[in-house]
Amino acid sequence: MKAWPRWARSPAAGSAPRRALSALRAEGGGPGGRSCLVRGGRASAAPTAACALCGAHREAPGCRSELERGCGGVARHLVAQSVAFMCCGTQYSHLEEKTQWEHPKSGRRKRVAGDLPYGWEQETDESGQVYFVDHINKRTTYLDPRLAFTVEDNPVKPTTRQKYDGNSTAMEILQGRDLSGKVVIITGANSGIGFETAKSFALHGAYVILACRNMSRGNDAVQRILMEWHKAKVEAMTLDLASLHSVQHFAEAFKSKNVPLHILICNAAIFGAPWCLTEDDLESTFQVNHLGHFYLVQLLEDVLRHSSPARVVVVSSESHRFTEIKDSSGKLDFSLLSPPKKEYWAMLAYNRSKLCNILFSNELNRRLSPHGVTSNAVHPGNMMYSSIHRNWWVYTLLFTLARPFTKSMYISS
Repeated sequence: MKAWPRWARSPAAGSAPRRALSALRAEGGGPGGRSCLVRGGRASAAPTAACALCGAHREAPGCRSELERGCGGVARHLVAQSVAFMCCGTQYSHLEEKTQWEHPKSGRRKRVAGDLPYGWEQETDESGQVYFVDHINKRTTYLDPRLAFTVEDNPVKPTTRQKYDGNSTAMEILQGRDLSGKVVIITGANSGIGFETAKSFALHGAYVILACRNMSRGNDAVQRILMEWHKAKVEAMTLDLASLHSVQHFAEAFKSKNVPLHILICNAAIFGAPWCLTEDDLESTFQVNHLGHFYLVQLLEDVLRHSSPARVVVVSSESHRFTEIKDSSGKLDFSLLSPPKKEYWAMLAYNRSKLCNILFSNELNRRLSPHGVTSNAVHPGNMMYSSIHRNWWVYTLLFTLARPFTKSMYISS
């Protein structure tokens, strides 16, 4: 049994929905009851004991003047009325603590299924009654929020698979999924696509590790996620892909935790950076975008295998199509991967690194898929407005002008 959150109403005040439903049953409500009908904008039976949402006054919302007084105006009570109509055939089952019921006319059976929406949690009050807490919007209720998403018993299977489009968000795709017990590593997760992806996983129960070069920004990202859900399992660890020693240290630190690894997302990248060599004497764009991730996957491959089914996701780009890494004879030209300063062009270096991402992901999937580890390369979208363009003011201007026509981070993740 857990105490109510400080922001929540007391159990007595919070029990208004249950008292209202009890009063409705006493008046003949529920399936076939007279309180279920509304004619001419007014309730056809005696008013319930309290507002079904907040219990602010003891009159049923029968007309506009009544709707506007008490606890929030017309819109809120219209929502209450619509919920009452939708739940009309479900109130009895809810009060009897059943999770399924039968429609009185069609005979179709419905049931509550799936996990609670993200941010919701089931608790028990002092009297032993189950209630539900919405930590995101700081609300409590005795009504199961999953009543809005009931499913049919033995439903007919759809003929086509559910499809997502370019406007789908990570939260929509993960809706209803319980990722408790899953461990996720995301590189470059303190901002942009990486942060939105990390937040989505964490809000659905996964243990998420933000692998970041800048620990100050990484810790800030962790706090932003915890502000949305204080029980999120998320932490930041240091990883500088421009240093192979840092990559090795990160892998060793992660292995020392003795936890599995179900999802590894290679997201971190730099774009438009001036030519410079890393401490490993390699061109920085090539090492950060590709080689650092390649080494990281190698170091964590045994953990991925032991955690199967597991997956690696490599964030690439459609720009991989606009380059080549072969010489005139068709052989791989290693000098193109880490070019000298006089042959360096930032855009071309980025494109080549993204091509390396795809080639690496394809081969990784071929080698590890028999062992239960899959690998996929993804293109998040064209010209997304993130901080990747920060290295040169021309790129910043270009991305700013294109921003009205680009995808948001919520959609891209």
